[in-house]
Amino acid sequence: MRWFGFGFNAFQQIKTLKNPENSGLDAEERLSSPTELKGHVNRDGRCFEFSQIRASWSRRASLHSDDAGCVCVAGFVNDSCRGVIKQSRGCRDVFISESHLTLAFLDRVECWDLQSSDDTPSWTMGIDTQSKSSAAVNLPLVPGGYIASKPPFFHSLSPHMQAKSLALGGEHVILLTATGAVYTWGQGSHGQLGHGGLLPEEEPRTVEALWGMKMSSVSAGGWHSVCISDAGDLYVWGWNESGQLGLPSQRLRKTSEKKTDQQEGELSQNSSTHQEEVFISIQAFPALFDVTPLCEVKTVSCGSRHTAAVTTSGDLYTWGWGEYGQLGHQSFSSSDEPQRVEFFRAQQLRVVGVVCGPWNTFAAVANEEGLAPEHPTKPLNKHGE
Repeated sequence: MRWFGFGFNAFQQIKTLKNPENSGLDAEERLSSPTELKGHVNRDGRCFEFSQIRASWSRRASLHSDDAGCVCVAGFVNDSCRGVIKQSRGCRDVFISESHLTLAFLDRVECWDLQSSDDTPSWTMGIDTQSKSSAAVNLPLVPGGYIASKPPFFHSLSPHMQAKSLALGGEHVILLTATGAVYTWGQGSHGQLGHGGLLPEEEPRTVEALWGMKMSSVSAGGWHSVCISDAGDLYVWGWNESGQLGLPSQRLRKTSEKKTDQQEGELSQNSSTHQEEVFISIQAFPALFDVTPLCEVKTVSCGSRHTAAVTTSGDLYTWGWGEYGQLGHQSFSSSDEPQRVEFFRAQQLRVVGVVCGPWNTFAAVANEEGLAPEHPTKPLNKHGE
C-alpha cells in the first residue's frame, strides 16, 4: 500500500524542503498536488511501506508494515525523536498530538513526550492480555477508556457503552458503540455535538437524531463531526464556516464574488442569486449529505476545517478549507462542494483510505488494483432515496 500526502508541509511532514531557509510560504511548504511518501529503508536496504498514518498540526507518525512493527516520526520534533522511534518495536497502533506520541503494544500503552530526550515514557498503562477487551485497542480508544492528547492522558468510559471507536475533535469527542450508536461530549459552541444546541456536555450523550440508524464509523474535525452509516450514507454537523460540511458557506461565496468582481471590474451578475441562497454557518443537527449520488462512502476523515471521503468506487473527494492545498486540487482555494481529487484517477490509482491532519491530508492507495466503474449503482437508503 502506497501513501500520498498534500497540504501543510512547513515542517517537512510530507516531503523534505529543498530550500528550508527560505522565509514565507515557499511552494514546497504548501503542496496542492498529492506527493508520494517515501517508505523507511532499513540497514539491509529493504524498504518498508506504511500500514498506518496519524498526523497532528506539525508532525506525522507512520507505522511500518514490517514484521517487527516500528514507528517513524517526521515534522517538528527534536533529533532524538526524528526518524524511527527505537522504543516502538512491536507497536500495533499509534496516535500523535502536538506534545505526545502514544504507542499501543500487545501488553501496554505508552505516551512519550516529543519535546523530551528521556528514554522512558511519560505515562504507561498495562493491558491484560488475557482479557477480551485487550483486542479493543484502537487509539485513542483503549481498554476501559481513551487516551487524550495531553495530560491527564487516561479518561475512563463505562463498559456498558461497548465502545468500538472514538475520535478527538478540537474541543469535543465523538464515540461509536458496537451497536452502531453515536455519542458526543465536550464543547458544543459550534454545534459539533449534534444535539441541536450550542451547549457543552460533560458526559457522553447519544446523538438522538441518528437513533435507530446503525453507524459504521465516526470522525471529528476541529469543530465539526461526521459519521457513515452501514448503508454508506454520510451525516455531517457542526461548524461550516469554511464549507467543511459541504453545505453553502456565506464566507466562501462572498470571497468568490469578490474575486469575480475584481476580475470583471463590475458587480457580479449572480449577486442577487447568492443573496437569496440559504447559507449555513452552524448545523447543530446531523444532516444527510450526498458526496456523490452514484456511490457510497467507504471511509471519511476530518481536518481542522476540511473533510475528505473515500467512495466505494475508489475515488477521493475533499471539501472545506484549502488554503494550504489540503484539498489536493492543485490550487489553494476552499470549496463548500465535494470535488474529486483527479490526480488519483489520472494515475489509475484506487484510493482505499484517508487520514486528515489539521491542515493536510494523507491518502492510501492499493498497489496494482484497478478502479471501480465510473458510475456504479448505489443502493437506495432507508428513505428510498
